[in-house]
Amino acid sequence: MVKKRFLSHNAMDKIMREAGALRVSDDAKVALAEVLEEKALQISEEAKKLAEHAGRKTVTEKDIRLANK
Repeated sequence: MVKKRFLSHNAMDKIMREAGALRVSDDAKVALAEVLEEKALQISEEAKKLAEHAGRKTVTEKDIRLANK
């Protein structure tokens, strides 16, 4: 089964080029997307817990920022 990807290879290419990479392999784009999506999922799960703890159903910007610390 193919895992759903949220981040495009084009976006990963742009990020790495912004960081100074002259050339970016397809494997590097896939790897960066996997790492960022995993981290985003972890932050999202923690932010959801923070919102629930505060008695809210809505995850806010503050929840995301706090979860990232």
